[in-house]
Amino acid sequence: MFTAFLIKYAEIGIKGRNRHLFEDALIQQIKYALKKCEGKFLIHKTQGRIHVDAQTEFDFDEVVEHLQRVFGISGICPVVYVEDEGFEKLCDTVIQYIADVYPDRNKTFKVNARRARKNYPKESMAINMDMGEAILNAYPEMSVDVHNPDIMLNIEVREKIYIYSEIIPGPGGMPVGTGGKAMLLLSGGIDSPVAGYMIAKRGVKIDAVYFHAPPYTSDRAKQKVVDLARIVSRYTGPIYLHVINFTDIQLYIHEKCPHEELTIIMRRYMMRIAEHIAKETECQGLITGESIGQVASQTMSSLIATNEVCELPVYRPLIGFDKQEIVEVSEKIGTFETSIQPFEDCCTIFVAKHPVTKPNVNVIRKHERYLDEKIDELVKTALETDELIIVSE
Repeated sequence: MFTAFLIKYAEIGIKGRNRHLFEDALIQQIKYALKKCEGKFLIHKTQGRIHVDAQTEFDFDEVVEHLQRVFGISGICPVVYVEDEGFEKLCDTVIQYIADVYPDRNKTFKVNARRARKNYPKESMAINMDMGEAILNAYPEMSVDVHNPDIMLNIEVREKIYIYSEIIPGPGGMPVGTGGKAMLLLSGGIDSPVAGYMIAKRGVKIDAVYFHAPPYTSDRAKQKVVDLARIVSRYTGPIYLHVINFTDIQLYIHEKCPHEELTIIMRRYMMRIAEHIAKETECQGLITGESIGQVASQTMSSLIATNEVCELPVYRPLIGFDKQEIVEVSEKIGTFETSIQPFEDCCTIFVAKHPVTKPNVNVIRKHERYLDEKIDELVKTALETDELIIVSE
């Protein structure tokens, strides 16, 4: 019965004079999401609301699923439009709406009218009372509960009159693209896809870099990362994934540097390379999935050593999360089952038996000088052989 959706947003509503820019960005993201659905849709806005009107037949569940991935949407309301043909006609439509949507009418309800068009002859309170009376007359088995109703029947009087009672939760956040662009260090683990999702939820466009180490990591490991990027792209839009061959750099560090510092020094070179690509692609920061104390390379001292090589800010949205909290988000967004596939990424190949947990930055810098002979050339080669994969759902 539904041929339209009323789209609600939250934070966008407090953007003042810039609100229209965020609304327009949200409309563009909705259009992009619905391109993947069967049917044609008209997306437009009125005061404080965005509307999705179906122009052809469509799959209701498919449309809702795609709208639930659009950052910036706080609620999706399947809505019935009514032309203003008098209050009696409105009552008839509402009574039919309840019959269609609620076969079991042994429920409590509340009418919540909002009269945005002030020339409508009834005020909001009068609509509430008179409509409630009409519903009770039609369905005596129903009753009114103004505090905790089973059905919140919303009636919005605008240029048309909108009737809806269900608000399907959206993901919230801000429309992708309104918060700049950042480079995600994407591995095959659980954490980094979640980190990318969370930063994208704040309106940030995401690119990504993955460090591949053949033959120590397989093509299956690389495909796993591409698959993770594809899942995240459901929410972020297309992701430009840079695949960097890191094998020679890892082997050289393994040959020249103290083994307890391998992870930190490798991580520092990953950050340098990621930042180089980020600057070339006009990203405004790096994103990692690090959480304090989760592993040796994520202690406070280790994070200081990692940060020291970066000029761009490093965003770590999971920094205070425990593992279970991260797993719960990964399950919600659909990356968990892919992340736990048993294909190693390059971070797990050259792991020291006793990695340093409190690295001294000055000592790390001193030991990195052991690499001076070849490291610049190896980094240059890695950047020159960057494989770019454009990933989308």
